[in-house]
Parts: sequence; C-alpha cells; structure tokens
Amino acid sequence: MAGEDSEKAGRSAFVDGPRLLADIGATHARFALQTAPGVFGSVRVLKCADFDGIVPLLRFYLADHSDVKLHHAALAVANPVTGDYVRMTNIDWQFSTDAVRRELGLQTLLIVNDFTALAMALPSLKSDELMQVGGGSPAANAVVGVLGPGTGLGVSGAIPTIDGFVTLGSEGGHVNFAPADEREFAILQYAWREWPHVSNERLISGPGMEIIYRALAERNGVRAQQRSAAAIIGGALEEGDALCLEVLECFCGMLGGAAANLAVTLGAFGGIFIGGGIVPRMGEWFASSPFRARFEAKGRFTGYLSEIPTYVITVANPAFFGVATILSEHLRGRSGANTLMERIGHLQHELTPAEQRVAALVLEQPRLVLGEPIAEIARLADVSQPTVIRFCRSLGFLGLADFKLKFAGSLTGAIPVRHSQVRNSDSTHDLSAKVIDNTVSAILRFRDQLDVRSIDRAIELVSRARRIEFYALGNSRVVALDGQHKFFRFRIPTSSYGDSHLFALAAELLKPGDVVIAISNSGNMPELLAAVDAARAAGADVIAITASSSPLAKKASVCLAVDHAEDSTTFLSMISRILQLLLIDIMSVGISIDAHADDPRRTLISHLDS
Repeated sequence: MAGEDSEKAGRSAFVDGPRLLADIGATHARFALQTAPGVFGSVRVLKCADFDGIVPLLRFYLADHSDVKLHHAALAVANPVTGDYVRMTNIDWQFSTDAVRRELGLQTLLIVNDFTALAMALPSLKSDELMQVGGGSPAANAVVGVLGPGTGLGVSGAIPTIDGFVTLGSEGGHVNFAPADEREFAILQYAWREWPHVSNERLISGPGMEIIYRALAERNGVRAQQRSAAAIIGGALEEGDALCLEVLECFCGMLGGAAANLAVTLGAFGGIFIGGGIVPRMGEWFASSPFRARFEAKGRFTGYLSEIPTYVITVANPAFFGVATILSEHLRGRSGANTLMERIGHLQHELTPAEQRVAALVLEQPRLVLGEPIAEIARLADVSQPTVIRFCRSLGFLGLADFKLKFAGSLTGAIPVRHSQVRNSDSTHDLSAKVIDNTVSAILRFRDQLDVRSIDRAIELVSRARRIEFYALGNSRVVALDGQHKFFRFRIPTSSYGDSHLFALAAELLKPGDVVIAISNSGNMPELLAAVDAARAAGADVIAITASSSPLAKKASVCLAVDHAEDSTTFLSMISRILQLLLIDIMSVGISIDAHADDPRRTLISHLDS
C-alpha cells in the first residue's frame, strides 16, 4: 500500500479531493483514502464488533481525517445490495444508503457487494499479486470467476465487454453443498443436525471449517479441544496436528469442487481466482493441497477444467482496487449511472431563487423527491408547481417525469429486477412470491423504458378525439373494456369491439378526428391489421399498445410499446396485460389533467410519476 509520501504526491490527483473506500465484512472493516488512481493511503483495519452500526464505524475512522473534505465514497459490504436499504447478513446492522450519505455530508455514496468489488479488481491485478495453483493458461478476453471463504463464502464473476468488464451480483455461496465422497457426506449429515439446508457457505468458510473439525473429530472418535478456524490452520501447518491437517485437506477439496462448479457454470476460461481471508493464510501449502486435483475431478469435463487456471489472490486489500474502479466509473457516468446530483450542485447558482429551493430539496432528500408527486415537492420546497417544472427544464428535461426517470439511475443502490420461472411443483407461497416479484420487476423495467414523447402524443390525440374505439381480441379484450369505461367517463364517445368482423366494419365508418386504440401482445393478427388499415384510410389516428417491432406498431400513428416476453403457451399473459392496463391508466390521468391545464402535453409530463 502507498505510504505518506505517495499519499501527499497524489493529493491533487482528484480535483474534488480524496475518496473514501472501505471493504466491510462481518468481522473486519478495512478503510483507505484514495488520493489518485491506484494510490491508497491511511489504510486501517477495524473490528466490526466494536461498533453498533455502520455510521459509528465510519465516524470513528474519519475522526482522524477531520481536515480532509470528502465528496465521494464507495463501500463494499459482505451482503446482497438490492436497493437503498441494506440489512447485513452476518452482522446485525441495517441502514439506508441515502441516510448515511446525508449523515456524512457526501455527494456520492455507493454501496456494492464485496465480491462484486473483488471481481472488478481482477483485471487490474498483476502476476506478482497472484499465486497460480496447478496448470492452465488464461484465455484472452474471457470470463473470470472469483470465490473466497471468510466469515461467509463470496462468489462473483466478471464478463468482458468492449470497454471493460461487467461484474455479476451473485449469492452463489448459498447453493446446496454437494458431498463428493463418504467423508464429506458424513460432514453433511453432521451439519444437517442443525440446519435443514446446508449451503456451500455453511462449510466452505471460517465457521464452516470449525464445523468440519467437530464433525471429523466425532467421526474419528477423537476428543478434540475447541478450535477457531485460525487455530485449526495453525494446528495443521505449525503443529502438524493430524486432525487439523485432515480438516484442511477436506476443506481445500470442498473449495476445489465449488471452484470447478463455478468454472463450468460461467465458462470461466479467464481463470478462477480465490480471495477471502482464509486461503492466503495457508501460504504455499495450499498449492499442494487437494484443491487442484478436486478442481479437475469432473469426469468427462476433466479436460475442460484442466485448461482453466486457478489463482490465489495474494495482494493485501484487493477489494480497494475494485471498489475504486466502480466509484470512478460511476462518477464518469459509464456504469449506467450519471453525475446528475453533481450537475445540480454545480448549476444551482445559475437557477432562480425559487428553483434553487427545489434544487436544495433534491440534493438534501433525493429519494423523497423521486417518490413524491409534484404537489408535495412544491409544498416541501415552498414553491409553485410550475416552478418545479421550470427547474426540470432548466436542467434540460421535458418535465418532472423525464427528470425522475434519469435521476433514478444516478442514485446509489438499485431496485432488484428478477424473473423466476413458475413451476408446477411450486408451493402456494413460492408461486405467490414469484408472480409478485416477476410483476414488480417487469413494471420497474417498463418504467425505465417508457417513451415519454409517445405517451405525450397519445394523450394529445385522445384528449382531442371526436370518438374513441378500442379494437382487441383474446386476453387484450379486458384491457380494451377497462379503457372504454375510463374514457367514456370523460364524456368522450367510446366503444369497444372484440370481434374481428365487427371492428372491421366499424373502422370503415370512422372519420378524421376519431382515434382507434388497438391492443395486441403480438401485433401481427391479420384481422386487426386490416381494421387498422381501414381506420387510417378513413382519416382516423391509431394508437397501438403492442410490441415495438410488430407490424401493428409500424402501422400506428403512435406506438406505446410493451416489449415484455411471456410464455403464453403455458400461462396467460398476465404481466403484459398489467403493463397494458398501466398505459391506459397513464392516458386516463393525462386526460384528466388536460381538462384543467392550459398546456396539456407539458402538464402531463410533470404528473406521470405522481
């Protein structure tokens, strides 16, 4: 690590000052101040048990650096990170990322999984920072995998792209443990006494090594004293204790099997890397352990795995390199986020006094602004609603909705987007959870892909329509009926046709000023396409709620895209129907607002997320 001279030399490398980095596990927290690319000073290791939360821990470290003005920080934590709120798994800490950011007065605070950070560090590691175990050579521009036993078992990987690597947010340590021989099966049976589900992490970790020790002592009929993982390693390598040596051999074999499974799962021809705090303590002994033999013991895939190299990461605090890279890319806007918070701060002085109050609210409570309607934002900032819109436009956005869509990506933390296949064997609890998770994920993805201009244009058409007709067949009919009931309440003559013969006849009676809303998942039904052609020929406009690349989308005046793929051969298209209903609701809200606004198109944009 860099010393004081290097730290001082790099003090001016970042124009906005040093950056706080941390790798926080269940046992230890490691801190550093990054003063330039690859320069980490003021490194310190603290015990997590000495603190009752993450804020006291951070404040204790920063107390020695009160003269340093920090703007940006990134923390790697031994925990899944799926949103603003983090509840740590192996230590009783929970916190809001945004609340911690405000507490410390930071502009940026990133919280990432520790093995995501470690995976991002792999491309920057040098050969003298690694110890290769066994044969194999890394393929160029190939996937790499990483796993490491510590308090738990971290697992991740990195996939090469044109401009770098994309890391995997994985909880692969929680896959089921699979014994390879009778001895490991005996250990699994021992663990089953305490847990009905035994994951790799239960055994291939520091606490897991202690379970293996007790299980083998019982199996061997040995009365053994209690030992910690560190004491077991010391007993094996320094004292030559037979039981401790057997534990290490068994542990390394299990790790080799887990590493092999990761390699074949990812196709990791760039190599498998071992991190964490346990294996580096074994030093050179690990190279002659059963790890590599077990790694290649894959039956028909032995040749496949023999080509993949395996390495132990020997450099101290490797996660610093990864978390620093993630923070740097975030600040450059390359990682899918952006620097909108900083941009607001830099432009704040150029805004009107009223707009500056909106900016101050956004900077102080960004997630509140993201979730509140325009009326509440205006009230909290003590401004009028048009001022909120002017603030958004001053930053180059169409309105509040457009601002919120971009702003959501600039905040730390992310909402999980998952899809889980519903299976016939699922319990009611499992299928309920999967249906809800899949729907929520699809809605969030749909929100991020909304074409605000198309929605704006569609509302303009329906607000001025002389007559509205819904054309839909099959599962989409219920969406058409919902739209008919909603739009009719606005005193717009509205009808719905679910018979291909009838809507073909109805289309021929349309006139300019009329609007057809055609709804179809596939967008390629010949009867519907023919009716749309007839409607356009009669001078009517057509709004299509369908897949963006479908024939129906190409024939429409406006396409409101629903690009959600579902297996309708097994299940009804439930999620697609919900997304279609959301578009109907958005248009309904737009019509309602239009009735009370001077500028219908722009006012709608400000209310879309309300």
